[in-house]
Amino acid sequence: MEEPKRRRFRPFRASRAPRPPVSAAEVAATPARPRSRGIYILPNAFTTANLFAGFYAIVQAMNGRFEAAAVAIFVAMVLDSLDGRVARLTNTQSAFGEQYDSMSDMVSFGAAPALVVYEWSLRGMGKLGWLAAFVYCAGAALRLARFNANIGVVDKRYFQGLPSPAAAALVAGLVWIATDLRETRWIDATGTDLRWLAWAITLYAGVTMVSNAPFYSFKDLNLKKSVPYMAVPLIVLAFVLVSSDPPIVLFSLFLVYAVSGYVLWFWRWRAGRRAKPPATPPN
Repeated sequence: MEEPKRRRFRPFRASRAPRPPVSAAEVAATPARPRSRGIYILPNAFTTANLFAGFYAIVQAMNGRFEAAAVAIFVAMVLDSLDGRVARLTNTQSAFGEQYDSMSDMVSFGAAPALVVYEWSLRGMGKLGWLAAFVYCAGAALRLARFNANIGVVDKRYFQGLPSPAAAALVAGLVWIATDLRETRWIDATGTDLRWLAWAITLYAGVTMVSNAPFYSFKDLNLKKSVPYMAVPLIVLAFVLVSSDPPIVLFSLFLVYAVSGYVLWFWRWRAGRRAKPPATPPN
């Protein structure tokens, strides 16, 4: 016969008293535990390189090497265009990266061009010189703040105001082209001789950054879409054209772009006036 199974007796445990309900005030007063958040290396490495290029431009301007300072600002433009694309391709976007990118842009496209053009040409103008440089620097700060505040609000196909990298390219391009032409003996004018031209371009770039003029953003171009074969020779031709004389070609391109916003603005205003029906006279 099978032996009966022995029942296992568990010791008696006293039941725990129920916890009192927690009020909303106690929950709000309880400090939240800080969460450790890491950062993504790849996109922020490009942003750091952008910041380094802007700081390098400031140092070179203080040392009197204005051509190297202008080239460093253009290098910062290339790096700034890469960090966002790298973040989207690798799915490493973060709020920290957005804020870090804005801070780097303020140095590379706000403070650096203002200081470079001031040291190169505006220093001898006294109050007018440093005021124009400040207008540019403040315009870059306001332009970046408005861009961050209007993300997802305005039309992505157009920028509201001149983008700060394009404004920096306009100012740095003037320094680069004048320095290059002087070294190649095409002109004898120095930065002091061109101070009024530099003053006008610096003031124009600073004011245009905070204007409402629409500038094409090129964000609706689909780079993943197939293109005709003739697009490849055109790209090669563009590289050859830029390589033939980078200061003249780049400055000319950004000068046309800096004016295109006001042309589009005027065209929209005139088209709106034509489309407006004439006022009917009262009976």
